[in-house]
Amino acid sequence: MGYLGSLAFLVLLLVAVASSLRILREYERGVVFQLGRFWSVKGPGLVILIPGIQQMVKVGLRVVVLDIPSQDVITRDNVSVKVNAVLYFRVVDPEKAVIQVENYLAATSQLAQTTLRAVLGKHELDDLLAERERLNLDIQKTLAAQTDAWGIKVTIVEIKHVDLNDSMVRAIARQAEAERERRAKVIHAEGELQASVKLAEAAEILGRQPQAIQLRYLETLTVIAADKNSTIVFPLPLDIISPLLQWAKSKSASVE
Repeated sequence: MGYLGSLAFLVLLLVAVASSLRILREYERGVVFQLGRFWSVKGPGLVILIPGIQQMVKVGLRVVVLDIPSQDVITRDNVSVKVNAVLYFRVVDPEKAVIQVENYLAATSQLAQTTLRAVLGKHELDDLLAERERLNLDIQKTLAAQTDAWGIKVTIVEIKHVDLNDSMVRAIARQAEAERERRAKVIHAEGELQASVKLAEAAEILGRQPQAIQLRYLETLTVIAADKNSTIVFPLPLDIISPLLQWAKSKSASVE
């Protein structure tokens, strides 16, 4: 009995020692409670606990990637869309993450869903499609302000998809087409305006110098004559032949 009792005592001692030892990795911390009260945060490395008196809750410090399920969002301009996102966060205060909230992972997930609907509902559809970076920052700041009390730091929030129904997709396509037509008409009108200004300036210059009109006329004839397959009949300006007429009159008068 003495031998068996000693053996049993040794086994119980080994079990107690084994149960009192914990090994935490570099990215883990242990929140230790002593008789139900918070005692300290331990780790990484070897942690020794007093069996029956101290208990430890293990917490990871690595970045957690949390997928936010697709949420039905009604924008400020009353458009119904489905939006999903991805959230990156990590625990920076293990004590708060264990004591202040029962399950920080589930709590952060639910808070991210409600925050996504609340923040995006304050913006119009055009902002959701064109201003995603700004919206990501707004959601991140809102979540960070609320999760700080849980010892959690939200690092990144990214909107992944904005799903629209078919009728809204067609309406956006029609709007984009109308916008392109408007821009084309504006560009055409601006081109006509610039051309009219340049033509007015050219007419003013040519009006001050009649010789320039004749040179322009001759240049136009040269361009037309370059087409060998065309027969062109054009009037000859009097300004060009008037010297010849005067010369012929003078010759006829001298002969008489």
